[in-house]
Amino acid sequence: MLRTLLGEKPRINEGKLKAAMDAMAHTLELFQRQMHVDHDPTHDYRKLYVWTQGLISSLDELEQSCFAAAHFREKVVAGSTDDMTPTEKAEYARYVYFYKDGFIRCFAILDKVGTVLNEIFQLNTSNTKAHFSYFTVLRQFDYAREHHDLALLLIQIKDSYREPMSKLRKRRNMEIHYMNSEMHDDLWQLHQTLQGKVKLEDLNQHVQEMRQGVDMVCETLTASYSYINKIWKRNNSL
Repeated sequence: MLRTLLGEKPRINEGKLKAAMDAMAHTLELFQRQMHVDHDPTHDYRKLYVWTQGLISSLDELEQSCFAAAHFREKVVAGSTDDMTPTEKAEYARYVYFYKDGFIRCFAILDKVGTVLNEIFQLNTSNTKAHFSYFTVLRQFDYAREHHDLALLLIQIKDSYREPMSKLRKRRNMEIHYMNSEMHDDLWQLHQTLQGKVKLEDLNQHVQEMRQGVDMVCETLTASYSYINKIWKRNNSL
């Protein structure tokens, strides 16, 4: 959708994004077959089906936000907002909007994956923490040794993206939990400069970290749903 609005060609899924989408699409087929066989009297598979559909949509939206952030970043040339023309300030505002939307979506998707894993593998994470995150669910795998292989793979993925995800997580927390965090940031920078200009952070680095965040989410989804599909085929049941 955003590509069309920005005058770009529609996206063709490839690489890590395609792998994640394909794994989830295959799981949807398995859920559909199961619902057809036993009519899903408790609606367990229907719930998981809807959740997985939601994850597919959320991943699509995350990728679009990342694309849009990178698109508008290219239109920002000045190193300070004080040096921007009104047009460039508008482009910068659009970049900030999609950049924020992107890193918030990264963790929202991970938490949704955690909910799916907690439900399917009956990890009972809510007994440990009522409102749990993906990372809390990941720790619960220590008590579910049957799925140790999946836990190891998910931990490996988490660790391989530790640095960019730590930065994105910090910005997400600042954005969601702190009042006027941007104003505080700007005031601090003003105290550090003689010219009274707020210097922009490294926008290229921010975009790169965002892309790494999308990759981490894609790899997590692929690992999780590929494992679900494998278990299904082995047991013909979850």
